[in-house]
Amino acid sequence: MNRYAPTGISGFPVTPLNENGTIDEKALIANIEFLLAEGLESIFIACGAGEFHNLSTEEFESMVKLAKSVVHEKVPLYTGVGGNITEAVKKAQVSEKHGADGYLILPPYLIDGEQEGIYEYYKAVITSTDLNSILYQRANAVLKADTLERLLNFPQVVGVKDGIGNMELNVELTQRFGSRVGWLNGMPLAEVTMPAYAPLGFNCYSSAISNYIPHISRKFYQALQDGDQQTVNEIYDTVILPINRIRNKRKGYAVALIKAGMEIVGLPVTNTVRPPVTPVEQDHYEELKKVLKKALDKYPPNWKVTI
Repeated sequence: MNRYAPTGISGFPVTPLNENGTIDEKALIANIEFLLAEGLESIFIACGAGEFHNLSTEEFESMVKLAKSVVHEKVPLYTGVGGNITEAVKKAQVSEKHGADGYLILPPYLIDGEQEGIYEYYKAVITSTDLNSILYQRANAVLKADTLERLLNFPQVVGVKDGIGNMELNVELTQRFGSRVGWLNGMPLAEVTMPAYAPLGFNCYSSAISNYIPHISRKFYQALQDGDQQTVNEIYDTVILPINRIRNKRKGYAVALIKAGMEIVGLPVTNTVRPPVTPVEQDHYEELKKVLKKALDKYPPNWKVTI
């Protein structure tokens, strides 16, 4: 077992839906193949962008099996597990059964637990299999340093993903644990914050926009690594911040806007989501279309796209 966290840019496929609300497996295959072709260094199936919260156990299992068949050892494959502790453990075991490399442990359902409770929650999932585990700092599951220290005693723990943006805590954790664990930026539209995260040792981020403009996310990250501040600023101004402003206009757009972007650039995914997330409103859809047209004119991709 490779006990290393993913690095670089991680791909988080969506869960494409047919008109009747069922999973469109052909579109999901196309989504994963697109991410692989564009050089994403890891694939995370059925996580936040994949509407994890709305998937049945049967749907989850079918997506893991499908993703494994498409990824086929090309890059590390992780799943999303969490919520109800019983379901979290079951999905962890399903992930192991179908050959995933690990899983991202999402927060428990609803309850704000004390640190001891959060520790026991993570422990139960971590120890349910021998797969790699990435701990997600998000919502009601935020680990303090002493709790993380205890969890790092389990060899399965390879990474910590931050989704809350508490930079004081991030400094404390990265200074204390350093290279003992991998550090992943999981903030919504992570490109916005990556320049602040990279100096702390975060060398991986989840990229929502890589589902439809992966070459721009790659160009941005390369510029950041090269110290090319001019390019970083240009992509901020032309692409990242305009998309982020649209994303912030409605709750749930962290998911819905990805599907809208994919539809706009011609990928076989429609602007269809499951409640309580709602589709991108028409005015915002048109606004995103204008941003993407400008972005693709300035940074043309290596595939054919017409907006």
